[in-house]
Amino acid sequence: MPSDIAQTFQPGQLLARGVARHLASCGFASVEELVPARGLRVDVMGLGPKGEVWIVECKSSRADFMSDRKWQGYLDWCDRFFWAVDAHFPTELLPDETGLIVGDAYGAEIIRMAPETKLAPARRKVMLRTFAMTAARRLQVLRDPELPRAF
Repeated sequence: MPSDIAQTFQPGQLLARGVARHLASCGFASVEELVPARGLRVDVMGLGPKGEVWIVECKSSRADFMSDRKWQGYLDWCDRFFWAVDAHFPTELLPDETGLIVGDAYGAEIIRMAPETKLAPARRKVMLRTFAMTAARRLQVLRDPELPRAF
C-alpha cells in the first residue's frame, strides 16, 4: 500500500474505502459515516440497484470490535448488516447471524452474506432520503467549499 494513503487515513477508513469499492462493483452506491438516527453513525451505508439498504461496520482490531456497544441499533436501519475486517482479524468474534466482508484499502469480498430483514416502507423512505441528502450535501461542499453550512 502506498505510504501516502496509509498516513492519510485511519485503518478503519482504509477498510471502508475497500468496502465501498467492492459495493460499487456490485452496483451499489455508498456513503461513509452516515447518521441514520441520533446517536448512531454507520461506517458504510450501501444503496443497491433495487433500493436495498446495507450497513457495513468496519472493525480494525479486536479492541475496536469489543468496544462497539451500538451495532445492534443499526439492524433497524438496513435490509442487511455486515462486519468488514481485514484478513488478520479474529472472525470467530463476530456474530454468526451477521454478514462478513474481508478486505483492505483496495477491495473486499463478501465471505458470508448477511440475512435479509426487509425495512418497513416508511423506514426505507427515511433511509433513502437520508442517503440522498447526505451524498448531495457532501458533493455540494466539494464543489463549493465556501458554502455556508446550514446542515
